[in-house]
Amino acid sequence: MTQDALLFFNNNPEALPLYEFFEKRVLAEIENVTVKVQKTQISFSNKRNFAFASLLPARKAKDRPRVYLTVTFGLSSRVDSPRIDAAAEAYPNRWTHHVVVGTQEEIDEELMGWVKAAAKFSAGKR
Repeated sequence: MTQDALLFFNNNPEALPLYEFFEKRVLAEIENVTVKVQKTQISFSNKRNFAFASLLPARKAKDRPRVYLTVTFGLSSRVDSPRIDAAAEAYPNRWTHHVVVGTQEEIDEELMGWVKAAAKFSAGKR
């Protein structure tokens, strides 16, 4: 965990444990990942960005957990799951998906499977 990542959560420290758990899993399960803290998101990349963690809301406030992290990833096709809060085809055959995570238990094999697939998809792009 970098100082920049800690500062990212300065205004929302309750979400930091969710991020720490997510980052730990990504770094343990996917090779050659670079983490970059930006103003509105933290990006995970191999050749290109494949996943993002942010505090941006992907669903209406009344439907969001009080403490949450939004995990965003890109795949070649749309994932059909009730866990996906929003999906959009940003470019042809490039679907961006947003998942709101409210507990560490939600950073599970299904979510990590999508993130791993996004890393593989990203690494294969020219």
